[in-house]
Amino acid sequence: MTHAWILMLILIPCAALLTGIGVYAWRREKPMWFWAGTEVRPEEITDVRGYNCANGIMWICYSLVFWAAALISRWSGLAAGAMLMAGGVFGALAMIPVWLRIRRRYGAQGREP
Repeated sequence: MTHAWILMLILIPCAALLTGIGVYAWRREKPMWFWAGTEVRPEEITDVRGYNCANGIMWICYSLVFWAAALISRWSGLAAGAMLMAGGVFGALAMIPVWLRIRRRYGAQGREP
């Protein structure tokens, strides 16, 4: 088995998991959380459906880095690794302010306790 296939076998389930989190957030009835072990109460959010949709889009956009890296790994494992390092790390860090902006937009005040 070549390195490209091994990388694809790792990246595809990771990408699918992140996409699944996005779809789950999008369809969820209660507000989706972001931080582990916390909860966003429905009374904190003015539009739960819009909040969850924005949250789901955020996760799906983040998963695109992993899908793209999986696809690129077929031709170049080095390019896929570089994309994953840059997009994965900076994307994860970018999700924090994006999520805080989503919370502000849909009526949640302040940061998660």
